[in-house]
Amino acid sequence: MSELSKQIGERLRSLRLTAGLTQEHLAERADLHTTYIGQLERGEKNATVETICKLAKALKVAPSQIFAHLPLPDSPPSPAEEIFQLVQECPPREQKALLAILRQLIEYRQL
Repeated sequence: MSELSKQIGERLRSLRLTAGLTQEHLAERADLHTTYIGQLERGEKNATVETICKLAKALKVAPSQIFAHLPLPDSPPSPAEEIFQLVQECPPREQKALLAILRQLIEYRQL
């Protein structure tokens, strides 16, 4: 399993969880097999362009979002990318709370 496949799989999982979907629901929406969704999320399989488009449509995101914020090879993620990845791993309720905290921090900084 390649590191890129693993990173894309983690991103798919994050987007799926953010959308509040199970693997079964995502598979149904994308007209794919549930087992295949699991293999993609674990980085065991490589998705075709067609599959990426099906998944993006099912997740209601642009296909580019699946590749967004992936670190460049051999370079550490920027602080913004790292924050994004951490927030993406949180459930939607926690994401809203983190957004409120971030907004308050920015507002306080501007005083």
